[in-house]
Amino acid sequence: MPSGKQTAVKYYVGIDVGSASVRAALVDGFGTVVAHAEQPIQVWEPQPDHYEQSSADIWAACCSVAKEVVREVDASQIRGLGFDATCSLVVVDKQFQPLAVNCEGQNHRNVIMWMDHRAVSQVERINATQHRVLNYVGGAMSVEMQPPKLLWIKENLPESWEKAGCFFDLPDFLSWKATGVTARSLCTVVCKWTYTSDRGWDDSFWKMIGLEDLVKDKYEKIGNHVLSPGEAVGKGLTPEAAKDLGLPEGIAVAASLIDAHAGGLGVIGADVKGHNLPCENQPITSRVAMICGTSSCHMGVSETPIFVPGVWGPYFSAMVPGLWLNEGGQSATGKLIDHVVRGHVAFPELEAKAAASAHSIYTYLNSHLDLIKKSLPVGFLTVDLHVWPDFHGNRSPLTDLTLKGMVVGLTLSRGLDELALIYLATIQAIALGTRHILEAMQAAGHDINTLFLCGGLSKNPLFVQMHADITGKPVVLSKEVESVLVGAAILGACASGDFASIQEAMAKMGKIGRVVQPNHEHKRFYDKKYKVFLKLVEHQREYRSIMNS
Repeated sequence: MPSGKQTAVKYYVGIDVGSASVRAALVDGFGTVVAHAEQPIQVWEPQPDHYEQSSADIWAACCSVAKEVVREVDASQIRGLGFDATCSLVVVDKQFQPLAVNCEGQNHRNVIMWMDHRAVSQVERINATQHRVLNYVGGAMSVEMQPPKLLWIKENLPESWEKAGCFFDLPDFLSWKATGVTARSLCTVVCKWTYTSDRGWDDSFWKMIGLEDLVKDKYEKIGNHVLSPGEAVGKGLTPEAAKDLGLPEGIAVAASLIDAHAGGLGVIGADVKGHNLPCENQPITSRVAMICGTSSCHMGVSETPIFVPGVWGPYFSAMVPGLWLNEGGQSATGKLIDHVVRGHVAFPELEAKAAASAHSIYTYLNSHLDLIKKSLPVGFLTVDLHVWPDFHGNRSPLTDLTLKGMVVGLTLSRGLDELALIYLATIQAIALGTRHILEAMQAAGHDINTLFLCGGLSKNPLFVQMHADITGKPVVLSKEVESVLVGAAILGACASGDFASIQEAMAKMGKIGRVVQPNHEHKRFYDKKYKVFLKLVEHQREYRSIMNS
């Protein structure tokens, strides 16, 4: 037994608000998830492309999962709290009460979700201005960012616009609920609102797009106090929030992150010594963190600003302090796989067989592909089946939200074999889309040699292997599958003062689990698939041109 008094373990709570659920984890100083809880949250879809949530429902779920994960530990050992969330827009009135973001006047539905595409007309007008702030979002703003949504509210819900007291990004709403302080995170305002770390807000942009009212009150409604991610907010957890969350009053609460950025923080800085990876003894700039869930985000950092056409950024200190961030993305990945599989005529058969074998539908599909591949490598089964994956528009690198999904190579067959093949082709299409993004980043000046994957889709071995084979790069999986929650906990650890910097916390709390190497013998096949992939979008644009002529 070691001599001397044993030091009590220090714990940090990370809370992650995703698209469909809220999760919490209790994490120790070595990045181990000690306890985990999850609770679903409600989504309303009142009409196509309109997705709404309730901030009260989200906060109630945060309280429930936080209480669950700290039940078994001494409260005095909990040192800090960090939040991450989707970049959804929360609207409250001047008394901080929920305010409707819908024509029905339903005030409890006061959140426009990140994936809401109602503001297409508004974003087209914003992009037509060619204002200089657009250089920092790949040259064109996404409909999923906040300025077009704000403009939509002003133009379509004038009553809500007049009554509004604050517009929060969801991660900032959570830190406000916890501390009573309306400070915003540099991550949210830089990545989704056009703030820059050197110039702050650009008055001319807001005036040019018709939101000059936000300038008049010195940006009070959207944030005029900005903190770096991981910086302590106010005086910590308020008595009311402490009671709600079941956490000690006054513990440090960190300035938050967008969920994908928290995932990046949880994996990208991990120590890779001894794993024979090309990024060993290389700067962190040789890595890309890929966060794969409902959608996917591709996070790359650089020491100097790199402007990548069609890729968001460069954003200074938005994820890792002192480094510039570029963020590629695919708007529908996990959601697309689900859509393709569940919409197939053979899905009831798949569901029944998966249940009978006590496997998930995706584990069963992966096994079924192994059965039908015979002597071929499994990926080669799609030689005549090709998918263009932009069923919800293209975020990167084409920034074209009007693009549609495509499938080439369908037959009259309706069985489980065909379902397995379209599932495989869809996963390959998502990986080909990642290759498309990485090539754009590398052409602009990034030097990337290793992918770090986290999120729900990283649990699927077929998804991981296809990304390794199609990009030709090794894929690193974190020891903790819940890297986003580890990232949120890293924020709380930094706010507590237990680590000197985010970089130190990343290195100590981010741990490698498994490395998946690409099969270079398959390179020629996937190079040909990639050529077909690029032809698909070329043909889509060509037939559109014909139909619109």
